Amino acid sequence: MRILFLGDIVGRPGRKGVASKVKGLRKDLGLDLIIANAENASQGIGLSIKNARDLLGCGIDILTSGNHIWKFQNLYSYLNTSERIIRPANVSESAPGRGWTIFEVRDDLQVAVINLQGRTFMTAADCPFRGADKILQDIPAEVKVVLVDFHAEATSEKQCLGRYLDGRVSVMVGTHTHVQTNDARIFDEGTGYITDLGMCGPTESCLGLTPKPVIKRFVSGLPQKWKVAGGPVELQGVLIEINEESGKTTSIKTWNSGRITGC
Repeated sequence: MRILFLGDIVGRPGRKGVASKVKGLRKDLGLDLIIANAENASQGIGLSIKNARDLLGCGIDILTSGNHIWKFQNLYSYLNTSERIIRPANVSESAPGRGWTIFEVRDDLQVAVINLQGRTFMTAADCPFRGADKILQDIPAEVKVVLVDFHAEATSEKQCLGRYLDGRVSVMVGTHTHVQTNDARIFDEGTGYITDLGMCGPTESCLGLTPKPVIKRFVSGLPQKWKVAGGPVELQGVLIEINEESGKTTSIKTWNSGRITGC
């Protein structure tokens, strides 16, 4: 099977760029599944219920998220009812929503998608390593394809979890830093890996934001008012091929849409 996993969607430009391309990409790339991280899709931080529905409606199959998913409280009820949007599994058990889901790609193929959050330089969360262990015990044995979005800051934590899960999941991708890394690879036991997918957002930006206020924050050390940048957009992620019977990754490579104007 062929999967496109897209990095963090940032603000309206990111949403428009994704919406303009997703249906065509499914056909052009022969995709069975499209997943995207959407925790920054609304105003550059958080996800509103309207934007969540719009993204799922434009052709994305599953939305993952991260530490900013809690900004818009009107999303909470939707997190509880939709099986196509997930939040980090290793947060409080009382938090709305689910940390993993099983999606039926077609009658003879189901995939499990897991969302985890890092603990290094991040808001409080339970251990992602032990959290992954528990979830993998609960996934039915007949579900061979298992995908993990690890929303984390530290590259070391991402690499360690990827190697910890090698041979037990099909793919582990990192999100959160908005910078696409150049280390897409397959580990020894067949797990595909990349430290960070990058982002779907404005190209001329600082992680999707207008650069000047962000730079001023670094120079002055004082809070600044920021906004999502404009201009051309790029969609970034990985294109993955997985053996459906074994659940092993056979190919993983970085993917970039090139510049998209008019967003």
